[in-house]
Amino acid sequence: MHEWGKHERVIVFDGVCNWCNVWVNFALARDPHGKFKFGTLQSPQAQQILNDLRLPADDFETFLLLEQGRVYTKSTAALRIVRHLSGWWPLLYLGIAIPPPLRDAVYDYVARRRYRLMGKSETCRAPTPAERERFV
Repeated sequence: MHEWGKHERVIVFDGVCNWCNVWVNFALARDPHGKFKFGTLQSPQAQQILNDLRLPADDFETFLLLEQGRVYTKSTAALRIVRHLSGWWPLLYLGIAIPPPLRDAVYDYVARRRYRLMGKSETCRAPTPAERERFV
């Protein structure tokens, strides 16, 4: 078992992607019970997971959701996350009924343009002291 497997849910994101960091902040703000932990795709732990899954380890196509020993990517990961957020966000989980190839086509469209949309940082996101316990 991977060391992050001890956590029930870990969102693994591109730490230098400003678009991704906006969504991490969004999830943190709507996860008052701390259901999710967070890690960056650039970390050694995530690099090993990407290698095991035969996913690119430097040109990230997706983020990962590690949930109860399983790995989810792209739109499926996003939908599985929103179903655990506070407010009305879990209603978006109904999108799981849309066939994955259609959902992932939209996901891929945005993912390919994320750096152009919001830019890229020089270094990975560092959690604030208040957030530190939420990051692995």
